[in-house]
Amino acid sequence: MTSPSLDRSGTVLELRAELDALRAEFTALADRAAVAELIDRYITLLDTQDENGFDPAWPATVFTPDCRLEFPVGTVEGRDQAAAFHYDRKSRFARTHHLAANYGIRVDGDTARIRIHLVASHVHHDDGPDPDGRFDIGGHSEGEAVRTPEGWRLSRWRFHLMWSDGAGPRPGPAPDALRSSQPRPRQTKGR
Repeated sequence: MTSPSLDRSGTVLELRAELDALRAEFTALADRAAVAELIDRYITLLDTQDENGFDPAWPATVFTPDCRLEFPVGTVEGRDQAAAFHYDRKSRFARTHHLAANYGIRVDGDTARIRIHLVASHVHHDDGPDPDGRFDIGGHSEGEAVRTPEGWRLSRWRFHLMWSDGAGPRPGPAPDALRSSQPRPRQTKGR
């Protein structure tokens, strides 16, 4: 019985190539997971950033210093403005609840292109335009994240409103001013 000859140099090269391919796949998956975690952190902070009052520091965990954020209710240029902008918009409601899904993340080196779907409920203050009522929205966000020494951060983010229901924020724009094709605010009986 003869043993097959082992071509050690060929085997080592094949193993090295396989290891390199696995390393590249692992890196791609780790980058995608880190960007998804960044998105989750931001979406969670939309609802929790003011739990202990105004916090000017939280945007550093999410945005680059030169970020650009675009929403139907305003635009932010630079991370220094992000905390005040979000705090002001959230304070127009008693509570908010944001949900994100269908993450599309394409990583290319140190840049990631992102698209997610978003649904959010905003509960009015007792003295708001619809006491005990909600302003619900749905749409998608697109953006770009970049790798920084602190980890992945959003450099660009834009929310596209696709629909809304209920009275809009106070003293912000009326719901029909946010998007011309959206439905009219619901009419509640007895109010």
